[in-house]
Amino acid sequence: MFTGIIEELGEVVATQVDGDSARLTIRGETVTAGAATGQSIAVNGCCLTLTTLDDGAFTADLMAETLSRTSLGVLRPGDPVNLERALRADGRLDGHVVQGHVDGTGTILERRHEPRWDLVRVSVPARLLRYVAEKGSIAIDGTSLTVVEVRDPGSSAGSEGSLTVSLIPETLARTVLGTKSVGDPVNLEVDVIAKYLERLTSSRATDEAAITTTTEENR
Repeated sequence: MFTGIIEELGEVVATQVDGDSARLTIRGETVTAGAATGQSIAVNGCCLTLTTLDDGAFTADLMAETLSRTSLGVLRPGDPVNLERALRADGRLDGHVVQGHVDGTGTILERRHEPRWDLVRVSVPARLLRYVAEKGSIAIDGTSLTVVEVRDPGSSAGSEGSLTVSLIPETLARTVLGTKSVGDPVNLEVDVIAKYLERLTSSRATDEAAITTTTEENR
């Protein structure tokens, strides 16, 4: 589990693509200090397992599901990445509960510079928008942020909705969101509590419908 509080801006050292899988090598001296292979580090919000460690850098393998769900497949050497180690059981939950299980990607649609913050609008796939609420939490490239506004999809088929977030100077300086431009992809992870609530309520409705049908058949 993670918190969405980015510890370090790392740098992609190398990428290796092999069919529907890939391997990333990333430099991050803070997050690798005291780390061991088999442990987890979130890279732009995606939980990855360390396979090798070498002098402040680590390597992680990406499977087809990771490449299809996240923007990690477009990373190139020299690109900055958000890095966060898994939360210790005695640590502070300064952000929100982030699993590192990216739900999908969005695109930066608009960026407005204000004197003390940036307002950023990001597209959200329609299938994910129902989990997003104003003043709720969202992880964008692994950064825990508060949703300012939600816009529902348009009437056209396949259209996407969007959300806006405000980025304070600290966030701009310490995360990749400070360097992202309009058109850039970002990883999105919605609130896990909302997903579980939907699953539980839909399962309950199905069970109740089955019980009603059985009762009527036995009359």
